[in-house]
Amino acid sequence: MTQKNNEIKKIKNDFQNVQELLYVIGDETRQLILLVLMEADCKVGMRVGEITEKTHLSRPAVSHQLRILKDIGIVKYRAEGTKNFYYIDVIGNRELFGNLKKLVVHIEDLMDVLEE
Repeated sequence: MTQKNNEIKKIKNDFQNVQELLYVIGDETRQLILLVLMEADCKVGMRVGEITEKTHLSRPAVSHQLRILKDIGIVKYRAEGTKNFYYIDVIGNRELFGNLKKLVVHIEDLMDVLEE
């Protein structure tokens, strides 16, 4: 197998590993919510109402998008009584984002092979 074919095979595998992540973070509404959550202290988090105020999205829209972000594991929440505080799970996503980094590295490797 040529080096080019080997790199393409790695990229195909990498894409499969990050397909769901790319879908989730590719949505502009979820990107907006993530940017707002980045402003919050990870140990404190934000309530849906706070996110709604900062994004100017409806409460149901924020809740729906948070559910998608929670399902993939990017966002977590902690409960305090009846209140939920949402935050980005930076540490728990090392593998998820590591796979994205691998994809970029393999694309760069393929570019180097093609330039030779």
